[in-house]
Amino acid sequence: MATSRALYHRIESRRGLRLWYDRYSCLVFLSKAKFGIALRSKTKTAQINEALCKVLAHNICCLIQSMFELNVKSEFWAQVVL
Repeated sequence: MATSRALYHRIESRRGLRLWYDRYSCLVFLSKAKFGIALRSKTKTAQINEALCKVLAHNICCLIQSMFELNVKSEFWAQVVL
């Protein structure tokens, strides 16, 4: 018979998996809607790289959108004084 602590940890780990799955499926759905469903590369390695680039591009788009919505002024590169 499992103890209450073991049952608690089992339930919490399943909740964590569910939250991770929800975030992952949302990311996949949004990136497919924004950048298209098909991967154009032929080899497996190139397809993985293309999918990772789509995820990166989606994250950059979310960052830019949040910057405009929240009126955040950011400076990515400081000007070098010579």
